[in-house]
Amino acid sequence: MVRVITPARPPQPSPDGSPDGSVARAAPEPRTVPDRRAALRSGVALAAGTLAAGCSATGVVAHPVAASRTSVSPSANPAAASSANPSAKPAAAPAPRRFPQQPAEITHGPRDRPRVALTFHGQGDPAVAKALLGEAEKAGARVTVLAVGSWLDEHPGIARRILDGGHDLGNHTLRHLDINAMSEADAEAEIRGCADRLRRLTGSIGTWFRPSRTPSASALVAGVARRVGYPHVLSYDVDSLDYTSPGAPAVTRQVIGGVRDGSVVSLHFGYADTVAALPAVLEELGRRGLRAVTTTELLN
Repeated sequence: MVRVITPARPPQPSPDGSPDGSVARAAPEPRTVPDRRAALRSGVALAAGTLAAGCSATGVVAHPVAASRTSVSPSANPAAASSANPSAKPAAAPAPRRFPQQPAEITHGPRDRPRVALTFHGQGDPAVAKALLGEAEKAGARVTVLAVGSWLDEHPGIARRILDGGHDLGNHTLRHLDINAMSEADAEAEIRGCADRLRRLTGSIGTWFRPSRTPSASALVAGVARRVGYPHVLSYDVDSLDYTSPGAPAVTRQVIGGVRDGSVVSLHFGYADTVAALPAVLEELGRRGLRAVTTTELLN
């Protein structure tokens, strides 16, 4: 019996360059496994982000629309930009500006444009502040926050949170005392003290100055503010009276009853009534065709 010997074929290269065909057949599996695992990890991360967006320490439930902000480009959303590149150094906050057509003390903006500025005195529980900022952002509104310096000392991260949300940030003195009753030296210490903290945290002294414990600055205080670097004192023409804790419906009525084109509204962080009233306020402003913008945008 004659044995026929078939010559062995040389090893055929696999698609990834390995000489062993069996290795080539097994090679796709290791490449697909990481893809499936990456997809699973992405799904878990997305679910966790959605849950985090839906709750806050104050019990305020965020609107589901907040989750859709993950699709906004970093250029349109400063907060998304910083999270996309955590190693990037945050840009310095805007500096104060002089508006030649405006008086030294500003109480309202142009009356011929459908815009209003919601301004918040910045102190109190930071969780409440973040809830208010979140409510404004969900409605597409931007606000102005006048921060107390001692509050920034206790909660330094809030300064960047405000700016990353696209809001204005300004100076509301160091300790929130009756600044009009102070000597020139003491008033300057109050204004500079808060300005120094803002500069350290954001690279700027903030865009606005509002005196504490008074709607209007005395001539002495206004002069000191200019010396520190604030061309204008920011007052208001609508007082929400939310600091009296009258209840959310009363806050809403007070704001909506007084607001009109160009209004600057005084509100406060730290009050539950304000958090509860803000959605209704924003809804009614929208119904009237009024857009809530930063004070800088109001005056531009």
